[in-house]
Amino acid sequence: MSHHPVARHKTAMTRSGLSRPIATAVGDGLLAPTSSIFDYGCGRGDDIRHLRALGYAIDGWDPAHRPGAEKHVADVVNLGYVVNVIERPSERADTLRSAWSLTDKLLIVSARLTWDARGLVGRPLGDGLITRAGTFQKFYEQAELAKWIEQILGVHPQAAAPGIFYVFREQAAAQRFLASRVYTYRPRVAIDPQSQYEANHETLAPLFDFMRDHARPPRAGELPDESRAAIQEALGSLDKAHRLIRQVTHESFWEQVTVQRRAELLIYVALSRCGRRPRFSQLDALLAADIRALFGTYREVCVQADRLLLACGDRAMLYVNARGSRIGKQTPSALYIHRSAIADISPLLQVYEGCARVLAGTVEHANMIKLSITQPQVSYLEYPHFDRDPHPTLRSALTVNLHNLTVEWRDYSRADNPPILHRKEEFLGPDHPRRPLYERLTRSEVRAGLYKHPEKIGTLKGWHAILTAGAVSLRGHRLVRASASGGSPPGDTAQ
Repeated sequence: MSHHPVARHKTAMTRSGLSRPIATAVGDGLLAPTSSIFDYGCGRGDDIRHLRALGYAIDGWDPAHRPGAEKHVADVVNLGYVVNVIERPSERADTLRSAWSLTDKLLIVSARLTWDARGLVGRPLGDGLITRAGTFQKFYEQAELAKWIEQILGVHPQAAAPGIFYVFREQAAAQRFLASRVYTYRPRVAIDPQSQYEANHETLAPLFDFMRDHARPPRAGELPDESRAAIQEALGSLDKAHRLIRQVTHESFWEQVTVQRRAELLIYVALSRCGRRPRFSQLDALLAADIRALFGTYREVCVQADRLLLACGDRAMLYVNARGSRIGKQTPSALYIHRSAIADISPLLQVYEGCARVLAGTVEHANMIKLSITQPQVSYLEYPHFDRDPHPTLRSALTVNLHNLTVEWRDYSRADNPPILHRKEEFLGPDHPRRPLYERLTRSEVRAGLYKHPEKIGTLKGWHAILTAGAVSLRGHRLVRASASGGSPPGDTAQ
């Protein structure tokens, strides 16, 4: 232990829910109910308590709160906000190595980022701060944390979220995770009514889902044994079932599915270059089979993916793609889209956004994405009441600069005049169910002359002033004359 008067035990927080790293891994589907989990530096053991309540097999050790617990190997090891409270760099590295030595499949590493230090009073010690409570904190840049993990362990980590990284023992598992983030939503399918299909609809569902996700029929061993057995019993063979599905669906649906799966694979292979691109033999078997079926060879998909990556760094190409996008709201410097519409933009723009996500991970609560076309940066914007509020206000913005490899966060939650959104329908994909509702509101606001001075309505106060001057207010997504509104204040968002 250290000789500095650092009160490490005081950094352990008491939580009423899962910690961010654990909740992120659960959300990413990486904590299977059958996984064994070990919480290395578990603090007061809140994650252990919560996960056990959910039925997970989890143990933990902590030098201050559970020193007598045995450290043992587990499928998943969590090193949650531990390395940032250790003041000696050599001990920090030893702790990371020790946690990795216990890891069978996945190590989750998290640390506090530089923006967490804003407003923190303390005195410098080494590469961090001693806080008023006597605890030590080292604050990392996102790229710095990734680089440090790779230097110590010799394995390229995958960014899960800002300040959270996954280190996979198996390359195939890392590639499966990377590919899982590129899945897009499939088109709606029209199925011709046919008695044999209808009668076996549930039995055929796993086969249909596989064909829809992979744009090909399954090979031996790719469909669960029980699903395969049920299909064979009902229809005689998998081939017959495959033919039946093709018979009751339109060819155009499968053509669209193939286009989407090819795009997903291209985007994934382009993004895999951000680490060290794996050899074909290191890929997950399902991924490898999809690439073979849709591109012929791994080399072919790599060549096409590299063209996409190259184009991403070409400002003119980015400009053309953004300006030609039928989805999203155009401004002189950027294209703004809602998170739900990411699959509707061009593959090149999806790779551009994907490169930012490779660096930052998934930004929780961000529901709007700003793709800059004047500089290499992508911003993730949080508008908490996008669905409910006709003109939602900005709460926070996380900006990833792909040139400097920096991640910056800005908080607008206390701003008295935050930016607001108009014409919400423009951010959405064509099939979004709420699009007609938003379009109706925009038409009525245009008719009422509220958009005559666009330079005045971009912030909350400016917009309220325009509403007041126009003697109108909002009730849900309806514009009402102020006298008829029962005195509700301008911008009232009650439903």
